[in-house]
Amino acid sequence: MQILNTVKWAAVAALMAGPILAQDQVWPDRDSDTLLSQSDLQDRLTGRTLVFFDGGTSAYKRDGTYQWTYAGGGDWHGMWRTMEGSVVCVDFITEVTRCDRIVESSDRLVVLTADGQRFPVKTTE
Repeated sequence: MQILNTVKWAAVAALMAGPILAQDQVWPDRDSDTLLSQSDLQDRLTGRTLVFFDGGTSAYKRDGTYQWTYAGGGDWHGMWRTMEGSVVCVDFITEVTRCDRIVESSDRLVVLTADGQRFPVKTTE
């Protein structure tokens, strides 16, 4: 029973630490990447859908809701917010928070993930 309680509290602590740790992430920037101010990022995302080359989409709705649609179907829903440092965070309904950096590079928005991936945006609708 003691082990089970310890595991539960460790899981809760990890979930609570997620958003705090997200603020200290380091993204794989390149020299050609231009960071956006928090207000510019807010303006670039609000009410728009980013379409990626694989067909997936990220919809940043005006009411603060977010919807990620996989290229092959399937959705993830949450609430989005911008932060300093060209960062956008999504609090998913699954109680997981994810933060990415969105930069401009060669006249294109690019989503940088903390695990080193770069996802150029094909179009913005």
